[in-house]
Amino acid sequence: MGRKEKPEKSTVMQVDAEETDDITPPVVVVLPGEAVQLPSNVSTVVRLGPGLRQDADGVAVTKAGVLRQTAQGDKVWVEGNQRRYVPQLNESVLGVVTAKLGENYRVDIGGPHPASLGVLAFEGATKRNRPNLEIGSLVFARVSLANKDMEPELDCINPTNGKADGFGEVKGGFMFKCSLGLSRSLLDPSNPFLQHLGNICPFETAVGMNGRVWLRSDKAKQTILIMQALLESETIPYNKARAHIKKFKTELGEK
Repeated sequence: MGRKEKPEKSTVMQVDAEETDDITPPVVVVLPGEAVQLPSNVSTVVRLGPGLRQDADGVAVTKAGVLRQTAQGDKVWVEGNQRRYVPQLNESVLGVVTAKLGENYRVDIGGPHPASLGVLAFEGATKRNRPNLEIGSLVFARVSLANKDMEPELDCINPTNGKADGFGEVKGGFMFKCSLGLSRSLLDPSNPFLQHLGNICPFETAVGMNGRVWLRSDKAKQTILIMQALLESETIPYNKARAHIKKFKTELGEK
């Protein structure tokens, strides 16, 4: 005779109403050599980013990490927490001017080679009217050329409209370094940490994909606390973001 098994009891989990808006997105971990299925509902050409390579029959993974794609599905890449930054086309970076050579600035972006930034690579720049960057100036720029056989090139112009759109020299504030994984996570539209911090106190930020973050707020103490909150957020899941930021409410000036 067959033995009847008792049905498993269903488990009901109560979720705090304040945390239901913080949903951790699904994570797909890939390893080198695996094949990747590209989105099939995209009408435009799908661009391959870092960590992926076009093979004869499909797309293969070249480094371990988390598979990511844009909301439109027109770009797919592998996000890994590597130590050294390798410049990629159209990535936004924070760099420090180290020298001026003729019509170009040498900029340290944390990569294997310094980048080149032209004096005319700014919105509205001409030979008579162009920015004069000092040694040590901080710039928020876009990688306009990335080739393993050439030094990377930067510009401070949005190629879609010819405007600055936030690119250019960054004045004041404070820049700190973080892991490449954290900087890319902060640029994720579904990341709730910056939004929750902005609800507590106003501040400005620029996040470079080269592991550098710039902050500016009304008080130096607030800037330091925001930096601490962001650095600690690297190991905290998205659904715990609200509880994590609550710890900084009192110190940031809100009761």
